[in-house]
Amino acid sequence: MNQGSTLQHIAVFAVIVVGMLSAALTGASLEQLAILLTTGALLLFILWDRHGPAMTAATPLPRISPTQELIDMPGFRKVVEGLSEPVLLVERGKVELANAGARKLLGNHIVGEDVRIAIRHPAAAERLTSPDPLEEPVQIDIVGLGTRNQRWSMQIIPIDETQGAQRLFVHLADESGAYAAERVRGDFVANASHELRTPLAAILGFVETLQDPNAGGDAKTRERFLSILENEAHRMQQLVDDLMSLSRIEADKYRLPATQIVMPALVEEVLNSCRQNLGTRGADIIAEISDDVTAIQGDRTQISQLLHNLVSNSAKYGRPGSPITVRLTAAPPSMIRLEVSDEGEGIAPDHLPRLTERFYRVDSGRSRAMGGTGLGLAIVKHIVERHRGRLDINSIIGKGTTVSVLLPLANVEAPEKKESQAPRLPVA
Repeated sequence: MNQGSTLQHIAVFAVIVVGMLSAALTGASLEQLAILLTTGALLLFILWDRHGPAMTAATPLPRISPTQELIDMPGFRKVVEGLSEPVLLVERGKVELANAGARKLLGNHIVGEDVRIAIRHPAAAERLTSPDPLEEPVQIDIVGLGTRNQRWSMQIIPIDETQGAQRLFVHLADESGAYAAERVRGDFVANASHELRTPLAAILGFVETLQDPNAGGDAKTRERFLSILENEAHRMQQLVDDLMSLSRIEADKYRLPATQIVMPALVEEVLNSCRQNLGTRGADIIAEISDDVTAIQGDRTQISQLLHNLVSNSAKYGRPGSPITVRLTAAPPSMIRLEVSDEGEGIAPDHLPRLTERFYRVDSGRSRAMGGTGLGLAIVKHIVERHRGRLDINSIIGKGTTVSVLLPLANVEAPEKKESQAPRLPVA
């Protein structure tokens, strides 16, 4: 009970006593005195009932020590253990608590050890063992923890002090994926800029030459330069078209196509177009289409682009006059197989895993001379990913290369997957 409520009770009791004495002196009857006494008692009861809970709430609770609040509380340990990312509790330079993520990353032996042994990083070790207390959270970037190329963001949060020593809550967030994505983005911008700058420099150079009356006055020279300008302009246009196409495919990456496509008819249509557009190499295209191939669920434009890119690559890199074989067969129980084979120099095994990277070329000079943008197989890979299929590339030096694509049938449900579950396309 606080001081204010006590004074209120004393004042009410005094008023009741004075009132009863006054009533008795003025000749009040016993019934009147009894009524007055009952009313006073009821008023006291009401005041006591109102201030009783306040008195109870105001009673200070026994303080729990910081150690009991953290280390010894099952709820805290359960929360820490439930976090998927590595979490440590450090006190006096030693690891007092580590969850499953931290033990998996740093080893099961780290609890009770010096934090400098658990986390072998100079900046982190200096901050975690410093005698100077932290006033606010600190963030440190760490490279090489776990594996050589892994990057972590360490956040150190001061919690409390026990017996003069500060306890630190350490949280590690894996930034490797974000760093890799940023690096890929940077490489992509640099490569795209380089690919655009090369033909643009050629165009500007020839335009300056044509503007010179002495060099540009000759009709044959002017015709040759104009032909080069046209080729370089087409190259830039093809590069921009491929970039736009790749961007559209990536935008729809996790949206499963809903159109049914009759593959034999589509393959014949694309191959007829290739025969007309590939010049003499168009006559080398051979189609082998099985009768048991049924419809697939896909995007007609993207599947056409996929096949066109594969046939064009075979025409460019296969030996002149050698066959370009396109096979379409069933792949029981739930897929179809589309294969494009050529007979050429083949590709060394070291290059195979990187063929689907943007702008990657086995022979840069030869690819550019043939009008390639370095995006053809990257587009193929993303189309296959969107259709929940599989891409395989096999090549033998001196014999040729076969690109195989597996696509699911239309009557087989292919549920959309999250980004972390997107199919990986093994290239062998």
